Order: sequence, then structure tokens, then C-alpha cells
Amino acid sequence: MECPKEVHLLAAKRILRYLDYAGDQDDMKSTSRYIFMYGSGVVSWSSRKKPIFTLSTTEPEFVAASSCACQAIWLRRILEELIFQQQGGITIYCDNSPAIKRSKNPVLHGRSKHIDVKYYFLRDLNNDGIIDLKYCKSEDQLTDIFTKPLKLFPFQKLRRSMGVYTLKNSV
Repeated sequence: MECPKEVHLLAAKRILRYLDYAGDQDDMKSTSRYIFMYGSGVVSWSSRKKPIFTLSTTEPEFVAASSCACQAIWLRRILEELIFQQQGGITIYCDNSPAIKRSKNPVLHGRSKHIDVKYYFLRDLNNDGIIDLKYCKSEDQLTDIFTKPLKLFPFQKLRRSMGVYTLKNSV
């Protein structure tokens, strides 16, 4: 930029707050994010600070998956209203194995008592076959494009996976 102004500095600071786990020095909250795709395109996405404080790396992933499941069920109901019946459970990808294991385990362990009970409906949805939580390698997480500084190749790979192309490449 040739003539950076105060507004540019403020915008850069705002972006940087989202790039780090619990990176906001004022409230130490991390960012929760998800993307919903239908066919080969993105139909809904979200990236926002979590409203809770977390005590582990598993907890925020579990809470994010719960929030994602709510949105997924809502989107599925809209599709059903439009006569697009969906077969099977809704697949939600997560890069945290302990969060996936916790969602599939019907027993409440002492190590997870600190997680608010309202998030345990994720386990019920999983056990009922409404959602299917699956593991996704961290480098394949599409939501990283919204919250992490990526090198060119990973950025292009994730962008292609979301069905987004530049105009010069689509001709």
C-alpha cells in the first residue's frame, strides 16, 4: 500500500485478532467457524468469537461442532421444505479426535464435567444418526481460509475445494 491510513491499521489489527487461538488479549476468546456446502459450492459460513472461555483444546472443538450441528439441522429443514429430501446423517468434519470421541461416547467422564450440559446434545444427535462427526486433517479444514494466514498453495487448494475460482481461470 502506498499511503496507509489509520483505517488500514485498524482493519489489519481486526484481522490479526482472529488469527490466533484465544488471541484477543482483552477477553482471551478463540474463534469458532464453519462452512456448509451443497453440491460443489458454499451455501453458508460463519466465523465468530466464541461466547465462552475454554479450558482445553478439545472443549472449543466440541462447542463449535455443537453450534455447527444446530446450523446443519436448520439448513436441512429448509432443504426438506423445498422438497430436497436428504438421505442419511449430516456429515460434519472436525480436526480434533478427542472431540469426535467425546461425541460418540454415551458416558459422561469426570474430565468433561466442566463442559456445559447444553453442548451434549451433539452426542445425542450423533447416537441417533442425525449427524455423523468425521475426522478431517487440519490441513484440509476449509474454514482455515477465513482465520489463518495461509501460504499460496494451501490457500489455492482450500479455495478450489470451496468451489471458488478466479475469473481468468474459469474461461
